[in-house]
Amino acid sequence: MINVTIAVNDDGKVTDFEMTGHADSAPYGQDLVCAGASAVVFGSMNAILGLTDERPDIDYAHDGGFFKFRVIDLNNNEAQLIIQTMIVSLETIADEYGQFIKLNFK
Repeated sequence: MINVTIAVNDDGKVTDFEMTGHADSAPYGQDLVCAGASAVVFGSMNAILGLTDERPDIDYAHDGGFFKFRVIDLNNNEAQLIIQTMIVSLETIADEYGQFIKLNFK
């Protein structure tokens, strides 16, 4: 299962994000849940890096199964909007495939 942990501060801004695990919804190379979640997260980080001044602290495993970022500038509204969009997309995946991906807010 993919576990997504999202830390939100008192102002409603995302401070940290971590995605761990594997969906295992299909054989390797055919897992659409994993591919979808990965595409959403990596696409969102590429958008933040390409479209905003935010430079999050990013860590990930090259062989998959782990991605983490920490927001540096919590007042970067453009980056926060992209992150919120990423969360909505992950929630949409979880709504359909909840047995393979779970979102946790803290």
